Amino acid sequence: MSTAIPAAASAVPVSPHPEASTVYSPAEPVDVRSTLGLLGRGPHDPTTKWDARGVWRAFRTPDGVASLRILNPAADGKIEAAAWGPGAEWAIEAVPGMLGRDDDWSGLDVSGTPLLHESRRRNAGLRLMRTGRMLEALVPAVIEQRVTSLEAYRSWARLLRWYGEPAPGPAPDGLRAVPTVEQWRGIPSWEWHRAGVDPGRARTVGAAMAVAGSLERATDAAETLAVAAEKLRTVPGIGVWTAAETLQRSHADPDAVSVGDYHLAHYVGEALIGRRVDDDGMLELLEPWTGHRQRVIRLILASGHRFERRGPRITLQEHRWH
Repeated sequence: MSTAIPAAASAVPVSPHPEASTVYSPAEPVDVRSTLGLLGRGPHDPTTKWDARGVWRAFRTPDGVASLRILNPAADGKIEAAAWGPGAEWAIEAVPGMLGRDDDWSGLDVSGTPLLHESRRRNAGLRLMRTGRMLEALVPAVIEQRVTSLEAYRSWARLLRWYGEPAPGPAPDGLRAVPTVEQWRGIPSWEWHRAGVDPGRARTVGAAMAVAGSLERATDAAETLAVAAEKLRTVPGIGVWTAAETLQRSHADPDAVSVGDYHLAHYVGEALIGRRVDDDGMLELLEPWTGHRQRVIRLILASGHRFERRGPRITLQEHRWH
């Protein structure tokens, strides 16, 4: 039986007045787009919508669904945020963490690498975000395993349109929060197939949802983020890449490296030594910045360096029934 949520049945009266709001005054300038840019999975992600003024994000909090509106910084650097729905208070309390309040770059020295030094200068408002929503970061990371980004983004958008919950408040049309744990577990195999997700990835999502509560508690209580990654990797189907992609978003992991990514090692090698390297070569290049390797990677990707693309175009895999 389908567990999709009919939009009309979930609709609530729309009020322009938020249930909670704040004005965040960061100690240092924050670039909202570069900091929160990893939130959306592709340009058509129903959970995240950008416009000229800032971003809308729908997500599921411990208190229920929330729509969160974060505006770009004002001239004085202050950032306005407003939220609607039963999770509004929780969402507003999470805003400083999402905008990198606890992300300390002071120990990172890139002065000896011109590309990194210049990127840091030009991207001074870049922060690592902490959403606090591990499961919301984990599921799309699993869906992105072993397929092209285009395939994964397409599958994620379909699943959210079919099973996501309409966002409360005056949110943009189509903004939706992720399904509940029970709804993820209730998606039948043929619907995963119709969304373009193969049985292996669907089983991994199911395995994670089967232990969702204990997995969240274990990662949140872990003494270090390395231990949190180990906890994630106890779930069959979750490896180094998926754990890193998850904790970069949910816990602002400053050292997580997505080993196994199709392009990342190439980008790091080209940026730092002018030629492609494999994963081992990438880790060797990043070793001097241990503890800050995710920050270095973000600087490389934000640097504007023109990365060379080589090799045949990858053929998209079609998993759906016709």
